[in-house]
Amino acid sequence: MASTALFTKTIAISQYGIKNATIHYQLPPEELHQICVLLGQGTTTDSGALAIETGKFTGRSPKDRFIVIDELTRDKVWWGAINIPFDKNKFRQLRNKMNTYLSERKLYVRDAFACADDRYKMGVRVVNEHPWSNLFVHNMFLRPSEEELDNFKEDWLVLNAPGFKANPEIDGTRQENFAVISFEEKTILIGGTGYTGEIKKSIFSVLNFILPTQQNTLPMHCSANVGQNDETAIFFGLSGTGKTTLSADPNRKLIGDDEHGWTADNAIFNFEGGCYAKVINLSEAQEPDIFNAIKKGALLENVILDKQKQVDYTNTSITPNTRVSYPIHHIENIQKPSVGKNPKHIFFLTADAFGVLPPISKLTPGQAAYHFISGYTAKVAGTEAGVNEPVPSFSACFGAPFMPLHPTEYAQMLSKKMKEAGVNVWLINTGWTGGPYGVGKRMKLKYTRAMINAVLNNSFGPIDHENYHIHSVFGVAQPRTCPGVPDDVLSPRQTWGDDEAYYETAHKLAASFKENFKKFEAFANDELLAGQPPLG
Repeated sequence: MASTALFTKTIAISQYGIKNATIHYQLPPEELHQICVLLGQGTTTDSGALAIETGKFTGRSPKDRFIVIDELTRDKVWWGAINIPFDKNKFRQLRNKMNTYLSERKLYVRDAFACADDRYKMGVRVVNEHPWSNLFVHNMFLRPSEEELDNFKEDWLVLNAPGFKANPEIDGTRQENFAVISFEEKTILIGGTGYTGEIKKSIFSVLNFILPTQQNTLPMHCSANVGQNDETAIFFGLSGTGKTTLSADPNRKLIGDDEHGWTADNAIFNFEGGCYAKVINLSEAQEPDIFNAIKKGALLENVILDKQKQVDYTNTSITPNTRVSYPIHHIENIQKPSVGKNPKHIFFLTADAFGVLPPISKLTPGQAAYHFISGYTAKVAGTEAGVNEPVPSFSACFGAPFMPLHPTEYAQMLSKKMKEAGVNVWLINTGWTGGPYGVGKRMKLKYTRAMINAVLNNSFGPIDHENYHIHSVFGVAQPRTCPGVPDDVLSPRQTWGDDEAYYETAHKLAASFKENFKKFEAFANDELLAGQPPLG
């Protein structure tokens, strides 16, 4: 096959301990696509995208993510069930075994950047066992120019070998798959899993440690877009809550869909150069920007094709966590570069499986800090290994699995920045209405979009305005009316049609909030404590 590579530079990786490997460096997406098809690792869909299967793992495995405990991390990382310590010697032993495994193989190497703000740009070199993993890296990270490649210096190295399986008894892992981060060696080892999201989330975890401790910048698990008035909107939320969908707005320029930094001078910048969207039940009518981004160069994961190579987006036979990655320029209306300023509104997105939170409510500063550190949502089926149906969950800072520091450190930074920038904070329930999961139904996307547009168009007044009702259980201010949304939809109690059942469930959820918050009480100031639900 003739090479169509845009870059002719070659590199060596023997300095990492990988010997006699055949290196395919910086291949363009077209060539990676062709190689996958020739190797039988992928299929070209009717839209021109490449469809692959990631194997046993179709979601992240957070219990198998480790951080090496060393002089840099020992006293800074919030160790526990989320940040699991890994022995330094075991890391080196595991790396040597991976090096042996990768030696004498055909490997796909890519140099890329993280952080769209040039002041924070970080060089990342990724060594992939599979060509489709390398295509994912091309799509998701910032793509260097030829001149930048000539002068490229990696700050971090990622070794990615889905076919390499660890021996837990010898290697110190929990099972055969793993993602291990060493801040001392600036190296990430990912093995035993083909799920590409582990690659991007490992770099996100690195930035979540480096930026707050070294550069006074808040890392955020959020999407962001900017309006014609140059005001930036930020959307926090875990997978499945609508970050990608709601930030893709034809009337606003997309900054990014998942990972951002908030600098000391109030710039909002994307960590990535692409989008990684869930495609379960995707339709052109509901989400045209994402649907139309799935074309040549895009990488579909774990979807089912029919005989005409069309994707059946409703088919979850492999996993409900079907995904697509594509470079951000597949979206027409984007911010160039991926940097915004003047943050005006923050939206906390939650998929409330209990169906009791209002679809939109405005938060006081204390409530904003409380809901940020609580990070309530429901884990969506397939997003993590072993999760087969939505499970009510709290994830501090709407991204606890990726946060090496104690959540209060991120919460304090966010609270300070919110006050300095004078932003408004809104809680948006994209989850269930008319009852809990299994009884009610998911909030209509058109209603959620109408509520967010009302916020961006300044249709709601201050909290003391007569347009609001203060929720008796959660204490949040819920608008009584909103353009394009029936009034009864705005009141979760009315959608249930059973006040006794509604309030019983609401009290249970409020009690869950308070139980979860107990581990943070010792670190909370009076304002944060005042943000708790008054009942529960």
